[in-house]
Amino acid sequence: KVVTAIVEPSLANAMPDQKFQFERHGYFVADRVDHVQGSKPVFNLAVGLKDSWGK
Repeated sequence: KVVTAIVEPSLANAMPDQKFQFERHGYFVADRVDHVQGSKPVFNLAVGLKDSWGK
């Protein structure tokens, strides 16, 4: 599934395999192939966050 989102401009300079947590969604890793510094960043979901609030 491809999702378009708005992130901080500094993430365009992330190194491949660098990891980030995107608020309320999960942990993402900069793609090894498609993430090119200075262009549109590509991140892959590594671990999703479960929503167990209210259970």
